Amino acid sequence: MEKKIAISQDMISQIREIMNAARQNVVNHVNNELLIAYWNVGKVIVEYEQDNKKRAKYGENTLKQLSKVLTKEFGKGFSVSNLQFMRRFYQTYKIQQTVSVKLSWSHYCELLIILDDDKRNFYEKECLRSAWSVRELKRQINTSLYERLLLSDGKPNKQKVLELAKKGQEITTPEDIMKDPYVFEFLGIPDKKPIVESELEKALVRQIENFLLELGRGFMFVGSQQRVTLNNIHYYVDMVFYNKELRAYVLIELKTAKLMPEAVGQLNMYLNYYAAEINEKDDNPPIGIILCTDKNNVTAEYALGGLSNKIFASSYTYIIPDKEKLIEQVRVFLEEWSDDEH
Repeated sequence: MEKKIAISQDMISQIREIMNAARQNVVNHVNNELLIAYWNVGKVIVEYEQDNKKRAKYGENTLKQLSKVLTKEFGKGFSVSNLQFMRRFYQTYKIQQTVSVKLSWSHYCELLIILDDDKRNFYEKECLRSAWSVRELKRQINTSLYERLLLSDGKPNKQKVLELAKKGQEITTPEDIMKDPYVFEFLGIPDKKPIVESELEKALVRQIENFLLELGRGFMFVGSQQRVTLNNIHYYVDMVFYNKELRAYVLIELKTAKLMPEAVGQLNMYLNYYAAEINEKDDNPPIGIILCTDKNNVTAEYALGGLSNKIFASSYTYIIPDKEKLIEQVRVFLEEWSDDEH
């Protein structure tokens, strides 16, 4: 009689890891080869067009003819628009080694739409550092993350422009995690619809993955309505996060109205409690953020000034901000900066 062999879960887990790793290696290899192939196709197209004196008119006609031939021979992937992306791919990344194999062709198609070099470099670096999916990259571009970060401190400065372009978003101080405004378009709430704070909190918890994406890199969700007990009186912090890069708790208070000074005092009390009772010895001082519908700069300056704790106020919106308006604000600044340089 054949002896049965006991199959353990550990054995199955090991085999599963081997197969998943092998499949991922295949996917990575195919992606690498595809990027190299598309880069080289783009190079051939550019070099061919440059040898033709009428390349502007002749070039587009060439792409249409080329699309028909390649689609017939190789199948999908060689539409005129995709060939245009391949051409731009080579023109943008003249040195093949600057192409990151950690990103897919779909990532690069989204990045190549961005004509501004500094802006595209920023999104590429953030995409690599935060391991954004294509969907996440699209959202960050659509909600104007680059412009919002530049304008978060009011008028951007030269150093910030250069650092975003060269390094992406550097998170070394509490100020670095701030955006203004925050965009909660994923909640699907009309901008003018009245909503109470408890409903907003519940909606954000239900969409916590999207909220974490909006907050930025390094955030982990601890919980909502976290209890703080002082003199036998219970208080509750709306939302608590931990930021791994800053090694600090981040306490968020949600307000469905404009910034009020009393909200600052309440959050300051919570921060003192966390510093004394919750922090481990390796943790940095906790950070407070008040998210409100309207942050009057004068009110914020006086309400937040002189505190030992780091408390920030920022506005939020339920709709994607006017991208053209944000871009125009950054453009005006860059022109002023350029004039100052000369």
